[in-house]
Amino acid sequence: MSRTELQTHSTLDTLRHNNLSTHSISLLARSHHQAQEQDLTILRKPHASHDDVELAKLDKQKNTTTSDTEEKASDIAVSENASSPSVRLVAFLQFASLCFTLFVAGWNDGTTGPLLPRMQTNYHVGYAVVSLIFIFNCLGFVGGALANVHLVDKVGLGKTLVIGSASQMIGYALMAPAPPFPVFVLGYVFNGFGIALQDAGANGYVASLKDNAETKMGILHAVYGVGALIAPLSATQFANMSRWSFQYLISLGIAFLNTVLLIAVFRGKRQEECLAEINQARTETAVANHEENKYRQIFRQREVHFLAFFILIYVGVEVTLGGWTVTYIMNVRGGGRNSGYVSTGFFAGLTFGRVALLWVNKKIGERNAIFVYTVLALLELVIWFVPSLVGGAIAVSFIGVFLGPIYPLVMNHTARILPHWLLTGSIGWIAGLGQAGSAFIPFITGAIASREGIGALQPVMVAMMGAMFLLWVVVPNVPRRID
Repeated sequence: MSRTELQTHSTLDTLRHNNLSTHSISLLARSHHQAQEQDLTILRKPHASHDDVELAKLDKQKNTTTSDTEEKASDIAVSENASSPSVRLVAFLQFASLCFTLFVAGWNDGTTGPLLPRMQTNYHVGYAVVSLIFIFNCLGFVGGALANVHLVDKVGLGKTLVIGSASQMIGYALMAPAPPFPVFVLGYVFNGFGIALQDAGANGYVASLKDNAETKMGILHAVYGVGALIAPLSATQFANMSRWSFQYLISLGIAFLNTVLLIAVFRGKRQEECLAEINQARTETAVANHEENKYRQIFRQREVHFLAFFILIYVGVEVTLGGWTVTYIMNVRGGGRNSGYVSTGFFAGLTFGRVALLWVNKKIGERNAIFVYTVLALLELVIWFVPSLVGGAIAVSFIGVFLGPIYPLVMNHTARILPHWLLTGSIGWIAGLGQAGSAFIPFITGAIASREGIGALQPVMVAMMGAMFLLWVVVPNVPRRID
């Protein structure tokens, strides 16, 4: 072997030895580093749960931020989609059909007052007996309010509205031929049941809207006032005819048109499907589908009971003034056969107030507005103590202006303080019980009038307005925490 080859082999051996040494050092260093990490892990172990909690909080904040961002993006997308012409048209048709439903309800309430004296004459009954129409109407309203939650859950909003309208048609068909008094009164049961279902569905749906729900609620009930305004014009004419009960044929025709519109627009769909058509996403909630009975959830909310009794008295006052005031003007103030137009003045004020005072509601706050309007409605004292036919008629119109905004304001407040997953059912019960008030309080007034005379109307109304003020004091102003 040459000297050059020996040097080459020696160099290779040296390099191989160095590599092995380096590899050994690397392994030793790596094992030492791993041992240190294990020691550190052992030292950190007692604090592991705290670190996990901190990491969980960071993850939760990150997820919440992401969720909020997605929700805002979803709202923006919905807003953009809602601006498309087809979606706007669907939203308009839905709202317009519900407004017409309330128009029919207003027409119904505005019809009764001018016809009451004629009913007494035709059936030869006094105040107490003729007031049975209000009691049986009340039974229908309560039945509709109780059935509403079950029907909406089982068959959906669209079909429930049609059931209500069909029931109302049956009621008018029974009343139109002026049958024997028991059959005539039975018609009010069907009528009350149908109106309660429709009133509950319309209020619940509009309160669930995200786009200008407060303004739309005011318009919805202004249209109710339009129906109640127009009806006395027709009913007063029929009250002076031999076929006075044919007023209910007109009511039947209007109710039939209402049924057709509800079928065409809502097509038997559920509320969630109808909202999806206007690109309003369904609000999800972890507790919306509790196994607990929905009736129990609703009636466990004390706010529901306060609001329901407030609306019961309010609607009772509204319908009593629109109805018995005609009899009061005729018998106490010496009004003639055209006194039914006083009822028109009242409902004209009601309609005007629900639209014209929208800016006042926003200016002073909706809750405060109800206190103010209730006090101003005590203008009823003028009708009581000032013996003037013209003055009384004017005062009735102004009372309508002040009472008008209260109902939609209460519905808006309900949407703010109740859990959203119970909103439709709760508003259904509140509105239904309110309609029961439109029958119960006029009956109480009639029963008192049969003993004390129709002059007792005014102190009863003043007392009811005072009760409204006190009830509104105890209605909560903020949502109650639901655990």
